[in-house]
Amino acid sequence: MKFIYQTWWKVLTVLIIFYTLFAGLLLGVPRLPIMHETIRNVYFHVPMWMAMFTVFTISVIYSIKYLSTQKPEYDLIAVECANTGIFFFIIGLVTGMLWAKYTWGEFWSNDPKQNSAAIAFLLYCAYLVLRNSIDEEQKRAKISAVYNIFAFPVMIVLIMVLPRMTDSLHPGNGGNPAFGKLDLDNRMRIVLYPAFIGWSLLAVWVATLRYRMSAIEYKKNNID
Repeated sequence: MKFIYQTWWKVLTVLIIFYTLFAGLLLGVPRLPIMHETIRNVYFHVPMWMAMFTVFTISVIYSIKYLSTQKPEYDLIAVECANTGIFFFIIGLVTGMLWAKYTWGEFWSNDPKQNSAAIAFLLYCAYLVLRNSIDEEQKRAKISAVYNIFAFPVMIVLIMVLPRMTDSLHPGNGGNPAFGKLDLDNRMRIVLYPAFIGWSLLAVWVATLRYRMSAIEYKKNNID
């Protein structure tokens, strides 16, 4: 856990995000029919999903570690990473809906990708509801850890697998290209790939701050 107290990666995070914000708004992009300037949303929408996947992955890892060690700090890390992941999940949904409005004509068109993402979002909301519905500390931690471990692969299937098995307007599904030569050039790659790193690091940063606050509150409650 010493990593969370180091400074270099936080400075790197800020630099990368500022770079992607300015470059994403100022550098040229491919002139594609229908999409036009809305393609810049890729710099924000897709990295939000990457950040979400990053902290959700950390969350499930620490849920597994909690079940094997029963250390309360692992449960705290798992839940705060899940909370952070849900936050980036919301931003990912909102940026996707804004893009859909300008390219598909409406915020929500019941596209398979949208519907699957909505179900996955509710799946993680249920995780938080489950935690808040159990008063006994160890029981809450164990049950929520088990739920988290099973929810993660279901979320992957909902977002990454099922939409690809049917026709979809979303790039990367139903034969629509994504991150290929038809809709992504080198000008975009030098912004998008660093954005993956920057926003994922920011998600980890937010999760560590939430964990540190939760750890202080946990110790305070135990002392009282």
